[in-house]
Amino acid sequence: MNRFVWVLALLSVVPAGAQTAMPQTKATAFKDTSAFKPPSGAKVAIIEFEDLECPLCAEVSPMVRQAMNHYGIPRVHYDFIIPGHMWSRTAAIYARYLQDKVSLQTAEDFRRDVFASQRLIAGPDDLQQFTRRWFQAHGQQMPFVIDPTGKCATEVEADCALGRRVGVGHTPTLVVVTARHWIEVAEPNQLYAAIDLAEAEVNATGGRARASAR
Repeated sequence: MNRFVWVLALLSVVPAGAQTAMPQTKATAFKDTSAFKPPSGAKVAIIEFEDLECPLCAEVSPMVRQAMNHYGIPRVHYDFIIPGHMWSRTAAIYARYLQDKVSLQTAEDFRRDVFASQRLIAGPDDLQQFTRRWFQAHGQQMPFVIDPTGKCATEVEADCALGRRVGVGHTPTLVVVTARHWIEVAEPNQLYAAIDLAEAEVNATGGRARASAR
């Protein structure tokens, strides 16, 4: 009940679409947050911008997956390539190929395995060898040219362009969103607390809506 009252107080001073960050001192100065919405049918979701060559992304990725499973909420994923990373764009293109040609789950499995093997991938050649072995181990035939039309590269670049428009400056960038409000998770160990707050907000808003309808 105390949390419910606290969320009601928060909603009374925070306008729709406004920012909360956990902790607030590490908030990113986002520019365009129109993409910070849950997908259709979801009340709470995690938005994540990640780079497959980013060590912190590799560390945080299992935490995000555990949170998704624990709360039963979706994740909206975007690639955001950090300048200077030698192979992350190619890895993202490989993942997008698997997403487009095989399945979203297969692409997710590839991304998670890239993170788990990140320290063994020193450059593009290592990535290609890793990917060829991964395709074989998962019953897939790796094409000689994996993206001949450039469609997958265009999709990855669209994610990166969105990130630049949003004002993403680092990876991972994690944002917990509801239809009304969003919370940047600037410290990954506060992800569960952010989701708790978002779900409390949804419950509080629903309770107020039901009360006003009576």
